[in-house]
Amino acid sequence: MTSWGLARRSGASLLIAAACWISPAGARPLSLAPTRDTVFDQVLRDQDAAQDAMQSPQDEVEVPAELRRQVVDYPTREAPGTIIVDTPHTYLYLVLGQGRALRYGVGVGREGFTWSGVQTVVRKVEWPDWTPPAEMLQRQPYLPRLMAGGPGNPLGARALYLGNTIYRIHGTNAPDTIGHNVSSGCIRMLNADVTDLYSRVNVGTKVVVLPARGRDLPQARRSTPATVAAAGTGRGTY
Repeated sequence: MTSWGLARRSGASLLIAAACWISPAGARPLSLAPTRDTVFDQVLRDQDAAQDAMQSPQDEVEVPAELRRQVVDYPTREAPGTIIVDTPHTYLYLVLGQGRALRYGVGVGREGFTWSGVQTVVRKVEWPDWTPPAEMLQRQPYLPRLMAGGPGNPLGARALYLGNTIYRIHGTNAPDTIGHNVSSGCIRMLNADVTDLYSRVNVGTKVVVLPARGRDLPQARRSTPATVAAAGTGRGTY
């Protein structure tokens, strides 16, 4: 077993702050009965294919039905292709248009680490490496200084880098954290879900992160010049 695996077994509770479940509200699932709308039929076929392609023991954890990937009613003025992160309800929406969206369950920042604002996807990486920033190492000195991409990496199967901030939308090797406030500001998804989202969005995609519980929150922390220079190593929070 890797040192990271041992750390997860012996001290995983140190990494996962007290979870805060908030009852989902707003969007309601659509009937998945066949329709003439082939665009949305294709979305459903694609998500089934992505689920099959990314099956792993880590993703076999049972998640509540409302956190599973599904097409929902979601009226919004945002353009199709926009990502909206509903922080208080731990959902991520990919706007499809015509009042619909593809909804995913996510893990969001724990108390004191949530943020809000509008960002852009500037980079996409498969099985990203991870280098924790100095401020994170100060809080958690037991973390590795560099971790290569792979199933044991906390960034999971895919990562979407947001602007010049230290935050990402990424997979996770702790699927039981989906639906909770657990991260240092990044948006976590099941590996199958982030792989599905990764295949649907491009660099330049708009990302809207909504504030927690309607409060005004700090804007996304920007990376330092050193962090930007080290972007190729995957430096940032998770």
